[in-house]
Amino acid sequence: MKHLQVAVGIIRNARQEIFLARRSASASMANMWEFPGGKVEEGESALQGLKRELLEETGINVVDANLFDIVEHAYDDLHVTLHFFLVEQWQGEPYGREGQPSRWVAQTHLMAEDFPPANQGIVARLKSEIA
Repeated sequence: MKHLQVAVGIIRNARQEIFLARRSASASMANMWEFPGGKVEEGESALQGLKRELLEETGINVVDANLFDIVEHAYDDLHVTLHFFLVEQWQGEPYGREGQPSRWVAQTHLMAEDFPPANQGIVARLKSEIA
């Protein structure tokens, strides 16, 4: 079974809003909302991969990121290790740099069912921290 290391950014602004991007219609789990990020390349740390992916996907330069959680998730044909980082300091304004729809959502309004299964526990944890 293929195993991927993935770096994920929970980009949160001072108003406690989280930046989300929509998966493309042609991707697996099409049209679900997700925290931006992507595969960690050979020779990169998870933090290095996060910084590269967020620049590519959202156009921001990460100034500071803190590890929030590591989640292991198995799909039928794939095992992923997701490194979730809380990003509260960055340069630039995030947007869907690859043309993907994006939006800011109040942390309290996140809906776990809008996300891929591997993200749902993180969404629940983020909501419980604010409640």
